[in-house]
Amino acid sequence: MKMSKTKWFERLGVIVFFFMAGGLLLLVSCTSWPPVSSQGEPGMTQQQSLKGLVFQSDEYIIYKLHGGETPVTLAERFLGDKTKAWMIEEENRETPFKRGRVVVIPLKEKNRGGLAPKGYQVVPILAYHTFSESCKKPLCTSRKTFDRQMKYLKDNQYRVISLKQLRGFLRYRHRLPEKSIVITFDDGYSTVYDIAYPVLKKYGFKGTLLIYTDFVEKSKNAITWGELKELKAAGFEIGSHGVSHNDLTKKKKGENDKAYLARVERELLLSKKIIDKRLRQNTIYLAFPFGNYNQRILHLSEQLGYKVGLSVKGGGNPFFADPLALRRYQIRNMDMKSFVTRLGTFKKYSLE
Repeated sequence: MKMSKTKWFERLGVIVFFFMAGGLLLLVSCTSWPPVSSQGEPGMTQQQSLKGLVFQSDEYIIYKLHGGETPVTLAERFLGDKTKAWMIEEENRETPFKRGRVVVIPLKEKNRGGLAPKGYQVVPILAYHTFSESCKKPLCTSRKTFDRQMKYLKDNQYRVISLKQLRGFLRYRHRLPEKSIVITFDDGYSTVYDIAYPVLKKYGFKGTLLIYTDFVEKSKNAITWGELKELKAAGFEIGSHGVSHNDLTKKKKGENDKAYLARVERELLLSKKIIDKRLRQNTIYLAFPFGNYNQRILHLSEQLGYKVGLSVKGGGNPFFADPLALRRYQIRNMDMKSFVTRLGTFKKYSLE
């Protein structure tokens, strides 16, 4: 009997851990950035470029802060990518970035899969829908609640990453911060722009919108293409939620198999084409309407160019998860205790 892709990935995960238990964790491959050149940055003298540099090897740099440096500026200078600032921060958790302090700058990216002797890293994906000042609908989150949730993430050192970053982790290309989390918004309600966006900006977070194209600009409750362009320019990702938000796994009354498959293909392909044209992008993220999918839907989605598929099955996502069948937690107007239970970023795994 042919094994489904989802089951294959789950089986792969178990195999990985048997290797880990056998001591092969040390063999996790590394990616390194090139050593810092003594020529420094453009416009710098050699003396300026070496200022603060105490020691350098292929694996790390020891650097003495001379004032004004931050993890972001150090990551941009030594790693060539300011988004890698988290690597410097995690390496120097107890060290304040003040003049005269010595910090470690790692040059090799270790443990891409987030493996540890007692378990492995998982990445929760949070799914929101609509927002209001005072909620009455089941999938609504109030402004106050959303602000409290985002403040909790910020205060507790969670790092909101993009689906692009998560995809790299799933392809075993790079590691992620230990407390990584993804924030998504389904459907395309205007309140994502009006309420959620200002709150996210307040805490320095971004997210991914998954829209169904028949809804955009069709009512006062719907987001506009102009607002989507603004969000994209601000660093948000935009993906598909189909054309009409129909359950892709269900046939309509009197619909034969050929007509059903043609309708499903239209839902997936047309929505992608519309978003591609409107936002000048290659849309590769798909949230299945109602979170429902089957093997035929996964296969067709992949054929049409989607690289990441999102359900609403609860749970975190390890590096060996099937990228076309990722898990998400639906977040409602819940109390903080319930919200915190969705934020687990490490899965304990014992072979004893």
